[in-house]
Amino acid sequence: MEIEEIYQQRLSKLAELSAIGIEPYGRNNFKFSYIKKIKADFKVGETVSICGRIIAARLHGKASFLDIRDGSGEKIQVYLKEDALAEEDRTVLKNLDIGDFVGIKGEAFITRTQEPTVKAEKITLLSKSLRPLPEKWHGLKDVETRYRQRYLDLIANSEVKEIFLARSRIIGAIRSFLDERGFLEVETPMLQFIPGGAAGKPFKTYHEEFNSEMYLRIAPELYLKKLLVGGFEKVYEINKSFRNEGISSRHNPEFTMLEVYSAYCDYRDMMKLVTEIVLHIAKELKLGEKITYQEKTVDLAPPWREKSFAQAVKDKFGINPDDSTEIMITKLAKHASKVENGLSRSQVVRIVEELLQDEGVSSPVFLTDYFSALCPLAKNKKDNPHVSERFELFIGGMEVANAYSELNDPIEQKRRFEEELGDKAQEGKIDTDFINALEYGMPPAGGLGIGIDRLVMLFTNQPSIRDVILFPHLRPENTDA
Repeated sequence: MEIEEIYQQRLSKLAELSAIGIEPYGRNNFKFSYIKKIKADFKVGETVSICGRIIAARLHGKASFLDIRDGSGEKIQVYLKEDALAEEDRTVLKNLDIGDFVGIKGEAFITRTQEPTVKAEKITLLSKSLRPLPEKWHGLKDVETRYRQRYLDLIANSEVKEIFLARSRIIGAIRSFLDERGFLEVETPMLQFIPGGAAGKPFKTYHEEFNSEMYLRIAPELYLKKLLVGGFEKVYEINKSFRNEGISSRHNPEFTMLEVYSAYCDYRDMMKLVTEIVLHIAKELKLGEKITYQEKTVDLAPPWREKSFAQAVKDKFGINPDDSTEIMITKLAKHASKVENGLSRSQVVRIVEELLQDEGVSSPVFLTDYFSALCPLAKNKKDNPHVSERFELFIGGMEVANAYSELNDPIEQKRRFEEELGDKAQEGKIDTDFINALEYGMPPAGGLGIGIDRLVMLFTNQPSIRDVILFPHLRPENTDA
């Protein structure tokens, strides 16, 4: 039967129910117990109330069986004997379809096949489904359809639901870990007049009242450091940030980050903190210290390795941190085909990082000694001003965290901003309020950023960032087709 024909049939059922005064989208406050709890404490003869979605139906003359599943993820069988139901309930039963939400009140019993079952005494329609649900991946095999219609993906595949339950547990574990250690959770603006705190192309918008261009933030960093100036010594934000850039298996324009700042700390303290956070999550998920990511075993047992980015780049490509961009491009072009003149220094380094993607596959690794020219918000190493006190953490070959010893010298910070922006500095794009804040004094601090989406990919063994974001960004559908 064609989907449109099924749709019309269900509309007819909807009309029949409405004609006799039955609300097909119930407004009643249905009192119920979760199926998981009922099955765990199953008592034969007890009157129970459940509600959920019909996922299967077996009709046998005057007797029918339904399988009901609720938000606990459990399902239970319901037995409906027509002559034991009131006339209105028999009408409801006749017009039910797979996908409908119902409330059932009845007596718990065990069938001859030892199946826990509820014998319905009363059936209440809570929501009529007009469209047929996809059978187990029949009609919902297309990956883009799964992402675009995530609600169907969740209905059809319980494993997908488990990914997002795990995501929630991961975020909860991070919060409890930081809260117990005296960190204060805060919120900072998503709409900003000057996007800063990271390298990235922002999304633009416009504020009518202020008659001014604004931007979706690319990072909350500068606001969080202003709070250090204000006297909050340990702060964090689990934030949404935005980059108007490409989409890939590891990049989504809207993404979730954890940013943590702690006064009187440096990047080595952040190494310890991120190690503890990752191990705490593994413990909360009961995964142990060895996890599997994309068919590879990753051993999380500390201590984690360290590797100098500057040294690795010099050994592999002959690039030095004080080389000009032009020299970097010339040296790198011998090893990578996509290198061309006109690339910025940060673009060159991103290519280098891609060529070093095998880092952290078997065990986590801290890549340290990043070029100072790429770290305008980080302190330089005392013994080598060309490299910074910064690390990026790779686990399973994927970058999941980034940390600095935060630069708190206002004069040096202003100089770097001006150098980074060049002629644009004359356009007033430097965050002068952030410089002003530093001039009042910010304590030495360590800052840590963790990509929540990538962390969830790692702990749920998912190959794409789209698999761990409920509604990932996709190209608009062709509405003209």
